[in-house]
Amino acid sequence: MKERVITAIIFGAVLLPLVFIGGWPLMLLAYFFATVGLYELLRMKGFNLFSLPGLISTFILWMIMIPTEFYFAWLIRAGVGKTDILVLGVLLLLTYTVLTKNRVTYDDIAFMLISTIYIGFGFHYFLETRAMENGLIWIFFSLFIIWASDSGAYFFGKAFGKRKLWPDISPNKTIEGSVGGVISSVVVACLFLIFTDISEPAILIILMTCLLAVFGQVGDLAESAFKRHYGVKDSGRILPGHGGILDRFDSLLFVWPFMYIILSIM
Repeated sequence: MKERVITAIIFGAVLLPLVFIGGWPLMLLAYFFATVGLYELLRMKGFNLFSLPGLISTFILWMIMIPTEFYFAWLIRAGVGKTDILVLGVLLLLTYTVLTKNRVTYDDIAFMLISTIYIGFGFHYFLETRAMENGLIWIFFSLFIIWASDSGAYFFGKAFGKRKLWPDISPNKTIEGSVGGVISSVVVACLFLIFTDISEPAILIILMTCLLAVFGQVGDLAESAFKRHYGVKDSGRILPGHGGILDRFDSLLFVWPFMYIILSIM
């Protein structure tokens, strides 16, 4: 626990100031986190990030992540969008299956593409949200409600947990812990309503918080399913006491796209 707390403090000391600064520093940090996350997922299936398909996947990841405000002007003028680049990447990866005489299979390529889209768009919407009006507040909002959800689920689960939430995927998680996590997120959301200039109706923010907290828990379970399927305990070891980048961002990679969509239609 001590190691976990120390790592969390150091991690927050690096992430939060760069979230506040925004711009290129935050974008570079997001690219670093996403690339490490892709490395962790590919390694689960036995692929090397520095192989040809790994490098193609990395290229697709980086292009997906480019926020609108930084999108290359010459690509816009040429009428080339991210969908075009994604299609090109798909074709290159499929070509690689032919060159390897199906040693790298269609299923392998599908895994790489889903991994790339999952991580790439998660961090893309992180950067897009930060660029929105009041984006700084919303990024802090997402971070703190998910951290509260994780902590609340742990402590409520320890104190009151009796019924397993999804034992086949994550045997330690309980229904009581899950509910406690949502309640903890709502408490943090109320603090944001009191101490920040969020102007949306309180009931709307609380409903959004409950939805995001649930999606965050689904993201956590999804990553647990990856690890259980591929027989690994942690996605990596870059964060002592926490595991890898995916172990730290699994919930947020689900939350950021949904939060961006909700904020865009509010």
